[in-house]
Amino acid sequence: MTSSRYRCTACGNLTRFDVTSTRTTRAYHHYSVGGELRVEHEDVLAEAVEDVSCRWCGTGTSVVELSAAEAAARAHDDTEGSAR
Repeated sequence: MTSSRYRCTACGNLTRFDVTSTRTTRAYHHYSVGGELRVEHEDVLAEAVEDVSCRWCGTGTSVVELSAAEAAARAHDDTEGSAR
């Protein structure tokens, strides 16, 4: 699974989004003798992001996915800012 970084162009939010996605997974289910389920390993085989909306202002039309370079630059800026 690859995670994306988003930005809301309406309000500037970079950190809070509601993401609706559909996943196809393969999971190892381990049942105890008493019947309790423990999922010990899960692989995401496919994932499709259906919708992304900004948690701050509620819009979905202004949310853009950042490129890998933009996301890396934002992460670098975030760590530089916290070191000051």
